[in-house]
Amino acid sequence: MLKSIRSLWGLIHMAKVKIVVLRRVEPKAVFGDTVPRNPMTGKEFEKCSKFVEGQEFVVENCGEMPAGFCSWAWRDIYKDITVLQYGGDFPWTKEGEAITCCTDGIRPVSFKLIRI
Repeated sequence: MLKSIRSLWGLIHMAKVKIVVLRRVEPKAVFGDTVPRNPMTGKEFEKCSKFVEGQEFVVENCGEMPAGFCSWAWRDIYKDITVLQYGGDFPWTKEGEAITCCTDGIRPVSFKLIRI
C-alpha cells in the first residue's frame, strides 16, 4: 500500500514556494511599555530572533519545511503554502502570492509567499 502511495505521489505536481520574511514585530508595538517577561530568563521579550527581514527560504515540491525554518511558524503558514503549491490562489491577494504570519502573539512575524 505504502509503495503504491509513493508511486502516485510522484505523479502529483507541486509548485515550489518562496517564503520571504517581511517583518518581525517588536513586542513594544503590541504591549507598549508593559512587554511581558520571559519566565525562563526574567527579561522582556524581544522581537523574533529566528528570522531577519528580507530572509528567503524555498519550499521544494516535496512540501517539507526548509532547513533553518522555525517549526512554530511553519505549522502556522503551512496551509497557505499548500494552497499555492497545488495551484490555488486567494481572492484577496495577487495571483500566486499570499501574505501570512506566525501566531506568536508576543513577537509575530509576517511572511510573503510566492509560487515559483
